[in-house]
Amino acid sequence: MSRNGQHTIAIVGATGAVGEVLLQVLEERHFPVGELRPLASERSAGNTVRFAGKDIPVQLAQPKALDGTDFVFFAATGTLSKELAPEAAKRGAVAIDKSSTWRMDPRVPLVVPEVNPQALKSHEGIIACPNCTTIGFVMALEPIRRAAGLKHVVVTTLQAVSGAGKPGVDELDAQIEATLRGETPSAKVFAAPIAFNVLPLCETFREDGYSTEEVKLLFETRKIMELPDLDVAMTCVRVPVPVGHSATVLIETERPLSADAARAALAAFPGVRVVDDPKHNIFPTPADVAGHDDVLVGRIRKDLGSDRLWLWEVSDNLRKGAATNAVQIAEELIRQGLK
Repeated sequence: MSRNGQHTIAIVGATGAVGEVLLQVLEERHFPVGELRPLASERSAGNTVRFAGKDIPVQLAQPKALDGTDFVFFAATGTLSKELAPEAAKRGAVAIDKSSTWRMDPRVPLVVPEVNPQALKSHEGIIACPNCTTIGFVMALEPIRRAAGLKHVVVTTLQAVSGAGKPGVDELDAQIEATLRGETPSAKVFAAPIAFNVLPLCETFREDGYSTEEVKLLFETRKIMELPDLDVAMTCVRVPVPVGHSATVLIETERPLSADAARAALAAFPGVRVVDDPKHNIFPTPADVAGHDDVLVGRIRKDLGSDRLWLWEVSDNLRKGAATNAVQIAEELIRQGLK
């Protein structure tokens, strides 16, 4: 347990794509880790992870491995989160879960610390981290909401293959190599070959024609922003980019807001950086944001046929979209005296 300001940390899924970045972010941000317990499924238990200059053995993710922990980060499957997050809470730890398991549970806060830190006060031992797409989206929306209110939003996302974890990245790499050899690439992770291609599907389709990713974006945004009736129209697209989710967003505000005023509101918001100089062809791209925590926003302009605003936002889906947001939640809990 916490001693002298140091905390016992467990990471479930420590060997996965998000788990690896979590280890990196904890070290970069000098999070007060007294003891680290990397946990994983039977397939990965027994391996080691590198943290603070040491190789630490990966233990099997099971309830007894959570004894005495302060924070348990879940960067694994929803099955493990469903099974072990309540076990962590029972033991007095705070479970911070990146899967979709707990996000829409009314008893579980869904938190982006820059947007709704007040939601942490109601936690009962489990806190949900939003979808990687949702986080960048609400970070761009919240400054506009505070400046002029929100009425209607249309968003099209362009999502990196790492949103599907290591298997997604590996499949893109394999398909690029196969295509360059003149072979027909095979697709297992995605519904069709993603190399040199664009797929208007993230995750799976529902009976109503929307994808599960699109519905997550809608309902998570409403919950985080405490706007249960916010009108959001969304399409989620997978693109052959390793890291970095992008979105083009059309916003109708409740009160008039100029592009300059929107630009100023975004620039003043913590965690957002405006990169917007069309005269010099300056705008944010996934390559610019990879490895960084800020959400980058550009292409801020008035719609030609209405008073609505256009903008373009990009964020690293493995960092701010996952690992960094989770660590920021833990930091905010400590800051608020909630842990």
